[in-house]
Amino acid sequence: MFQVNHKGANRIDVTLTGKLDSIQMRIALDELFRKAEGIEHGRMLYRIQNLEIPTLGALGVELARIPQLLRFLRRFERIAVLADREWLRKLSEIEGALFPGIQLRAFEPGQEAQAEAWLAQTAPQPGQA
Repeated sequence: MFQVNHKGANRIDVTLTGKLDSIQMRIALDELFRKAEGIEHGRMLYRIQNLEIPTLGALGVELARIPQLLRFLRRFERIAVLADREWLRKLSEIEGALFPGIQLRAFEPGQEAQAEAWLAQTAPQPGQA
């Protein structure tokens, strides 16, 4: 299952559970791109639970849309990932380090309040300490 919900003008929440095939991946990416239209300096809360490795077809759909995914990511300044598996949290933080201008932090499922507080923080403006 893949759900994308607006939570304010510059915030979306994404929930991913289970396994995605190529059709579900195409639908999910379309919804993600559509709901992110108009967002600037955005925030995203990404919940990942009981994730299974996507099918090869789903990975192919994702790879074919990398240019769109990169444009999508540029809309966001902060992404909090709540993942129930440690390897997903580590992978998320590694991916976040690859994209300058995006702060990504991974949290355990019981740390949703901390993730929300971190997303709500604003970066200091130039000249501020």
